[in-house]
Amino acid sequence: MAARDHQHDEPVGAAGAYDAMAEAYALDGEENAYNALYERPATLALLPPVQGRDVLDVGCGAGPLSARLAEAGARVTGFDASERMVALARARALQEARFLVADLAAPLPFDDDAFDVAVASLVLHYLRDWVAPLRELRRVVRPGGALVCSTHHPADDVALSSSGDYFATELLHDRWEKGGREYDVRFWRRPLHAMFASFDAAGWRVERLEEPQPLPACRERDPEAWRRLTREPAFLFFRLVPVP
Repeated sequence: MAARDHQHDEPVGAAGAYDAMAEAYALDGEENAYNALYERPATLALLPPVQGRDVLDVGCGAGPLSARLAEAGARVTGFDASERMVALARARALQEARFLVADLAAPLPFDDDAFDVAVASLVLHYLRDWVAPLRELRRVVRPGGALVCSTHHPADDVALSSSGDYFATELLHDRWEKGGREYDVRFWRRPLHAMFASFDAAGWRVERLEEPQPLPACRERDPEAWRRLTREPAFLFFRLVPVP
């Protein structure tokens, strides 16, 4: 599929979906095994030291990762396309943190070289075109900085594909249950080589790639998640550095 123009690459209704389930998603995300014991610890483990650094939390949601970054001494700027999620993040009243509504599918409202580190936790799969957003992140991250990102594992999402074609870049639909309700969520899947091609085209080099397992506490808190995540990866994690 041809990549769409950056200005028109809507994130498949992600903002609307997250506005609809904001409170339920935020509450669930603090405790569920996939976020609290798998994705978030793995993302934090890939970050360079952040104390005293300017860190951009891309797609910050209700701010759970921003809170950890602020606790570690970072000066945090978080943004999200969902107004309700940003309101929940602001309600945390974190010191050394500010939050704003902005869209990764559009030019970012930040100066060049504004941040030491950017982190994009489970964000990129909502975008069909990765290159233009990654170029924007390359623009706002200082030389010598880093971008840490997590996304759906391409092998895992094949199960949701009607085509079953691993090599396709395609829009998928899923149903998530949050707070006793179901929500329709759409996102893009792409093969691993397409991810690397986007990183390269946007001026990033992959420094580390991780397929971690959950923290040991997951075994007792959520045995079903433990069994799955110790056998099949759900997410893929990258640390990228800017190409000089």
